[in-house]
Amino acid sequence: MATTERDYYEVLGVSRGASDAEIKKAFRSLARELHPDVSSTPDAERKFREVAEAFEVLSNPQRRATYDRYGHAGLRTGGFQPFADFGSIADVFAAFFGEDLLGGAAARGPVRRGGDVQALVEIDLDDAFSGVAVTAPTQIASACEHCDATGSEPGTGTRTCSTCGGAGAVRRVSQNVFGQFVQQATCPDCDGAGETLESPCTECRGEGRIVSARELEVEIPAGIQDGQRIRLRGGGHAGFRGGDQGDAYVVVRVRPDERFVRDGDDLHTAVRLTMTEAALGTKTRVSAPGGDLDLDVGAGTQPGEVRVIRGEGMPSLQGRRRGDLYVRLDVAVPTTLTDEQRALLDEFAKQAGPETYAPKDDDEGFFRRLKSALR
Repeated sequence: MATTERDYYEVLGVSRGASDAEIKKAFRSLARELHPDVSSTPDAERKFREVAEAFEVLSNPQRRATYDRYGHAGLRTGGFQPFADFGSIADVFAAFFGEDLLGGAAARGPVRRGGDVQALVEIDLDDAFSGVAVTAPTQIASACEHCDATGSEPGTGTRTCSTCGGAGAVRRVSQNVFGQFVQQATCPDCDGAGETLESPCTECRGEGRIVSARELEVEIPAGIQDGQRIRLRGGGHAGFRGGDQGDAYVVVRVRPDERFVRDGDDLHTAVRLTMTEAALGTKTRVSAPGGDLDLDVGAGTQPGEVRVIRGEGMPSLQGRRRGDLYVRLDVAVPTTLTDEQRALLDEFAKQAGPETYAPKDDDEGFFRRLKSALR
C-alpha cells in the first residue's frame, strides 16, 4: 500500500520534465538528510519512505509513464507496492545505486541482513488453474565476487576508525542547568563497525555488494488468486558484510478472462441458447478451464436459469478440492423474422394456452431467480 498520496515530483522537489540524473541527484540529497540512521527529525522515517517511494516510481520508465498518465490509482491497479524493507541507509544506496552513502569511501557497518525485494508477474487464468513456472525480472544486490563480499580490495585489510577509536560510537557531553548530559550515537565514519577499509574494492567501492539485473524463478501453485504474493526465502538482497540474505516477494496478477467471472474458487460463465433450443431442449458446450464440457439442457429451460457443475471450478490452495462452475443460461429472442417465420409464430401463439407456459415443478419462479441473481 502506498505511504503517500502526495505528488511524487513535489516530494522530490523536481519538475515533471526532470531528467533521470536530476531525479537521482534529488533522491541522494534527501536520503542523506532524512534517513532515520542519520536524522533526528521526529517524522524522519515517514518522510524518508515518501522520498524513497517517489524515487522508486520516477526512476522506473514504465512506472513513471503510468504515474504521469493515471496517477496513484494507475499504480495501484498495476500492482505497485513500495519497497518492503529498506534496512539501513547503506542498504538503501546499495539497492538503488550499488554504492554506499559516502560513495563507497570507507564506512563498513556491522553485519546486517539484506533488504527484501518485490517483483511482479502476470499470468492467464488457465495458468492459475494448472500452475506454472515463471521468471520475474528484478534488480538485486549480490555479493561482490572480486572482494568476496568483504568490501576490501584483495590483499588489503582494515584499520581502526580514527573518529571513534574503534568503539563504533561517539559521545557528546553537554552541560545545562540540570547537570551534565552524555549523548551517544553510532559513529558516522565507520557506521558502528569500529574499523574502516584500508583500500575499498574497486568493483563494489567498499560496499561488498553489486546491483545487477536478475530473474527470479518462481513456481506458481494451481489455484492462486489475483494479488497474492509468493515469498522466496533468501531471494532478496545479499546481506552486508556477511549478513543474511533478504527475501523476495513475487506479486501475482491474474489477467481477466472474458469467459469467466471468478469468485474465490468458483467460476461463473454464461451460455447463449436460441428460443427454440430452450423450448425443445438441446446439448451444448460449456467453456471450462480444464477443457470444454457437455451440458444437457432440458426442454422448457427458462432465461436466467443457473446450472451448477460441481468440481469444475478452480483448484483450492487449501486442499485437493476444486470449486464449482456456475453456468447461466441466456435465451436469445429473435430480432429479425421473415414473413414465413412470423406467420409460424403467429400460428403457434394462437394454439398456445396458459398451460403451455405453466411453470415446471422445479421452476423456482421469476422473482426468486431475480433475487438470487442480485445476491
